[in-house]
Amino acid sequence: MDKNITRRNELLAEKVIKGLTSRNMSGYYAADKTEALKIALSLIPEGSSVTMGGCMSAVEIGLVDAVKCGNYVFIDRGAYEDKRQAMLDAYDADFFLTSANAMTEDGVMVNIDGNANRVSAIAQGPKKVIVIVGMNKICDDIDGAMKRARNVAAPINAQRFGLSTPCSKTGSCFNCKSPDTICCQFLITRYSRHEGRIHVILVNDNLGF
Repeated sequence: MDKNITRRNELLAEKVIKGLTSRNMSGYYAADKTEALKIALSLIPEGSSVTMGGCMSAVEIGLVDAVKCGNYVFIDRGAYEDKRQAMLDAYDADFFLTSANAMTEDGVMVNIDGNANRVSAIAQGPKKVIVIVGMNKICDDIDGAMKRARNVAAPINAQRFGLSTPCSKTGSCFNCKSPDTICCQFLITRYSRHEGRIHVILVNDNLGF
């Protein structure tokens, strides 16, 4: 990555981490995907039970493969016939891996979900949450973060899942009530009541959507 972009990301990450700290969440900065993977694994003791929501960022840094191949108990939703049971088992996991659709410069996370399994696990359930966030997802404020989540993340995910929503056809949000909508629940995480539960790894890269 260009050294000027990297320097900008380093300075911006310092601001975000300061904001996260003020919100009782832990923040880390990784210079690249390799360092992000190293930080994430340092937070997960061997033998821990680990699960995830739909998180392309965790896949992209190699975290999902590392957990599946390592000495961990991976709760794999794809291996369950009963998807509801998979989601319920996830709430009792030691670690939940996820990303954010957007994050503000002062450390507020914004997430949109269709089935609510991801946003509900971020809010409550798993003992710890590890959030992998590319610096491409940092926005000025809540308004900007909401716009990014609805007009960037949601249309791309709707296209990825082959859904018939207005945004999948136009690339922007129509605030629709389509049966296929994935914008069912909105979670704004502005503070964590439980110290040490939410860990955010900011990565000097463009990750996820």
